[in-house]
Amino acid sequence: MGKATGFLEFERKEPGYRDKDERLKDYRAVENMPDEDDIYDQAARCMDCGIPFCHDYGCPLLNVIPEFNDRVYHGDWACALDILLSTSSFPEFTGRICPAPCEEACVDNLNGDPVTIRQIELAIIEKAFEKGLMKPQPPAFYHDKKVAVIGAGPAGLAAAMMINRAGYRVTVYDEADKPGGLLRYGIPDFKLEKNVVERRIRLMEEEGIVFEQNVQVGTDISIRYLTKHFDAVCLTCGARKPRDLDVPGRNLTGIFFAMDFLTQQNKRISGEPITPSTEINAAGKTVVVIGGGDTGSDCIGTSLRQGATKVIQLEIMPKPPETPSEATPWPLWPNKLRESHAHKEGGTRRWSVNTTACIGENGVLKKIRCEEVAWSNTDGRMTFAPVPGSEFEIETDMVLLAMGFTGPGNEALIEGFGLDTDARGNVKVDGRMMTSVPGIFAGGDMSHGQSLVVTAIHSGKQTARGIIERLSGDTEK
Repeated sequence: MGKATGFLEFERKEPGYRDKDERLKDYRAVENMPDEDDIYDQAARCMDCGIPFCHDYGCPLLNVIPEFNDRVYHGDWACALDILLSTSSFPEFTGRICPAPCEEACVDNLNGDPVTIRQIELAIIEKAFEKGLMKPQPPAFYHDKKVAVIGAGPAGLAAAMMINRAGYRVTVYDEADKPGGLLRYGIPDFKLEKNVVERRIRLMEEEGIVFEQNVQVGTDISIRYLTKHFDAVCLTCGARKPRDLDVPGRNLTGIFFAMDFLTQQNKRISGEPITPSTEINAAGKTVVVIGGGDTGSDCIGTSLRQGATKVIQLEIMPKPPETPSEATPWPLWPNKLRESHAHKEGGTRRWSVNTTACIGENGVLKKIRCEEVAWSNTDGRMTFAPVPGSEFEIETDMVLLAMGFTGPGNEALIEGFGLDTDARGNVKVDGRMMTSVPGIFAGGDMSHGQSLVVTAIHSGKQTARGIIERLSGDTEK
């Protein structure tokens, strides 16, 4: 592929980030856009590896990576775009925020550094917008059947686009002021600027998709109305039930869920109204972030930009190894230490720490009590136990809970439709992504639990296929 000896001639080169002192003063994207000449060199590094683990193992969307790398190397941007869009619904999103499991599965990664696949993907789609190649693709005609999509996040957008292009009229209902879900309200602007989301929404509207915002299904619009007026309903409401901290003092003022904090800041940037009594701001405060994942990292970056004086991130899991462990060999997604741009901007990180209590005065948080824990493998299951004498306290003004999600959190909606759920509360679906109620489908985090944006997009497409098959009569009703 590309240049046969490219992987020997060129080293991996990333565009890097804007200067730390500069980027901490704003909420614009921290990552630089890749240089075009560098992209040609990076595409040349793609090997003729025989078995491309990058796309048949690493990428949830099954992107045909070697082929679009080859086209980029030869300067055929239009063909590269066609190949990319044949599998990827929103490369402008994944090209910015995906952790790139494809790169970990790259054959170049066996004995060197992987191809910068994510950057090449981003370069392709941005070049397409720049050249005017991204144009609306409305269907040639519409069938007489309609679909309602509930939830305008990555899964819902992917499903809506695919169903609409198949010739079925789509209306997307969402409770927020603007469409985008997690892409707009959960992910900070410094990772995904909202003009990128708005650009895609405009394109989808031009293709014929109707967005109805500020609509609460079950309140503003009834479930009966949806089932009566639409031939299929697609539920893509995400995972919304955050894991809570069940310790004494949890009800003190100053403890917030991470998504409430991040959503509010995104609204603040876009000029959406915020109720003063519920405002969450880290300015001048010592902030403790509980949870070591991407959401926790986003909380660090946002807190620092708001003017926090100190930020500490606590993770109950042990510190990952510097290099991939033997338990996760190539091409598996490796268990290894990762450092985001936010970690490089400031703050401290601690692992194997369990929070046992929140302590306050007059109902206001003042500090938290913690303990170190030791992990062990018991019959193949990881368990932890407190380390005797390891208790300590951290003075803090604000705690942000970024410990993941435990389920959809849409009990009223799920019960209203009468849907079956699994042990974790996720909506049960069959191989076509249809729920226990005929004609009602579910996809994204609502059906499989919290995951990556790229996985949600893939699930949304799977759900769309199931709906299209049912409406077209290609499968048994």
